[in-house]
Amino acid sequence: MGKNISRILKEKDVGSIGIGAMIVFIAMVLVAGIAASVLIQTSTTLESQALATGRETTAEVASGLSVVKIMGNKSSSTLEKLAIVIRPRAGSEDIDLAQTIIEISDSSTKNFLTYDGLTYTPSTEIAGNLFRWQNYTLDATHFSIIVLEDADNSCSSATSAVINSGDYVVLGINVTQCFGGLSPRDDVWGMVIPEEGSPGIINFKCPPSFTDTIMELQ
Repeated sequence: MGKNISRILKEKDVGSIGIGAMIVFIAMVLVAGIAASVLIQTSTTLESQALATGRETTAEVASGLSVVKIMGNKSSSTLEKLAIVIRPRAGSEDIDLAQTIIEISDSSTKNFLTYDGLTYTPSTEIAGNLFRWQNYTLDATHFSIIVLEDADNSCSSATSAVINSGDYVVLGINVTQCFGGLSPRDDVWGMVIPEEGSPGIINFKCPPSFTDTIMELQ
């Protein structure tokens, strides 16, 4: 009888060990499942962030504005207007000029200009004179838009000031209001900052004398 009792006790011990092992195994499976779920969720989040960062980086690098040239118009002894010719960079996304800012300084005064929808001039209304006053703002806080080339009519109105590949537009600045005019040897610098992408750079030094009414500055 003692042998029978000993055998029964051993069988119970074996059963307890089996149940304990199964509990441990189930716990391991649950932990592994939770860990796998966390890893999958983390990798998905990281992938989404990487894709968004890639899109933003591509747009930031590829998009932007290029300043083609800058021209000035002289009144009596100072420059009173600037015409900044811009175009989108190669491969750039569409750029909304209504959301663009011009930062410009003559080294003593800095101005931030936004688009003035009241001074929009389509290419058909330039009337052979880029520097007529009707094309420019009368204050120191806005710039105007003068369309030179817009094959797809993306910049066809004051409320649709969007440029894309192949478009050329003049941004007009009344520097008489901004700086009291520009004198010979004045240093001017700044940027044309789009909503997204690289800015166009403004950087020139006025010539030592103003001999022409209209002169190219950059």
